[in-house]
Amino acid sequence: MPGPTPDPVPSAETLPARVDTVVIGGGIIGCCTALELAERGFSVLLCEKGHIGGEQSSRNWGWVRLTHRDPREMELMVESARLWQQLDRRVGAETGYRRCGIAFGFRDEAGRADLEQWLPSLRDYQLPASVASPAELADLFPGMEGGLQGALLNRADGRAEPQKAAPAVARAAQALGATVAAGCAVRSLDISAGRVSGVFTEKGRVACDSVVVAGGAWSRLFLGNAGVELPQLRLRNTVLRTAAVPDGPETTIKHPDFTARRRADGGYTVASVLANRFELTPDSFRLFMKFLPALRNEWRTISFSVGHGFVEAAREPRRWGADQVTPFERCRVLDPDPDRKAIDKVYASLQRAWPAFRGVPVEQYWAGMIDVTPDAVSVISKVEQMPGLVIATGFSGHGFGLGPGAGKLAADLASDARPFTDPANFRLTRFSDGTPIRPISGVARR
Repeated sequence: MPGPTPDPVPSAETLPARVDTVVIGGGIIGCCTALELAERGFSVLLCEKGHIGGEQSSRNWGWVRLTHRDPREMELMVESARLWQQLDRRVGAETGYRRCGIAFGFRDEAGRADLEQWLPSLRDYQLPASVASPAELADLFPGMEGGLQGALLNRADGRAEPQKAAPAVARAAQALGATVAAGCAVRSLDISAGRVSGVFTEKGRVACDSVVVAGGAWSRLFLGNAGVELPQLRLRNTVLRTAAVPDGPETTIKHPDFTARRRADGGYTVASVLANRFELTPDSFRLFMKFLPALRNEWRTISFSVGHGFVEAAREPRRWGADQVTPFERCRVLDPDPDRKAIDKVYASLQRAWPAFRGVPVEQYWAGMIDVTPDAVSVISKVEQMPGLVIATGFSGHGFGLGPGAGKLAADLASDARPFTDPANFRLTRFSDGTPIRPISGVARR
């Protein structure tokens, strides 16, 4: 069964000879970067090897959350939430954004203590977060059982529709003059006198002053060909969507055994970190020491496997020339097989806890590849040794909600504008300058 189908975006038939900035990757981050730059009057080429929003940007859970954020992300996420509230009007289309609230449930005092530690960071930004009682949960989620003793509830958290958001942003960038080229892989960078001077695409060279690499799970491979080391691995997560649930709750629930987010079509996106699968590849061993702290934190929620992906990754070329067919052309859309056994167990847990879902059929299964960094915080950074190159990747499952703010920061860096937030927390060099890498436990679990 194929993955979700994003809304269509027209693609340019020809490429411009020159632009100010080339954005590589048509996910939510790349599209928001392109829109920001186009709004500021810069000429932009957005290149996507497959179709806009075709990979993780249309496969994620659809959460726009401020809760459970690494403190380094909070200012970026607060700005993103502000931008999400304006986004439909800004792009002239429906992205599905709603401020619905998210409830993070707990079963015991240990769970309560774990969640309460997030309250100070939320209150620092005057966000309406509180611990909801069982009675309040019964009002929010009528009929739900499952033994919850309460939940951390933030009514400022929201949701949007992944299949609509990135395409709507891309079309808005087009309307402002940006060129969107789908089915057009960027093969490599063109470097002159030590700085970026253009890109080589499968359809020819385009000159530019800056390049933003927002390639999601493909970013490490692309940057490695340019001699830039990005510590990044892939994590597969499986999701299902249900048929419509009459009178289902508006508030998103994060239960220890499942999550459920209402969709615009009346159904629900059901997911869980229990459906995460980490498929070992040669990079898993190359980067083992960098990811060891994260592994210690999250090993209980991740299953490991070795399959055909290991062999494919081992055979994948790591260096190529501008005139050679690349891995990005051989795989236009990363569409991994869903782990139906794992997600069916999650849905069974939901149905046991919630009579409203019993008998509601599954409409679709899919999986997506999440690009993760050793500290589960993104890289939004200039590359010091290569002027003109900016990276915006490694969002570790947090990227959909962060999209508008991350695109704004990437645009600031690409255009040499004053960044609206300190980019030091997202710098690439933190992985090589001796900075201790300390992922915060639970952040990667949403």
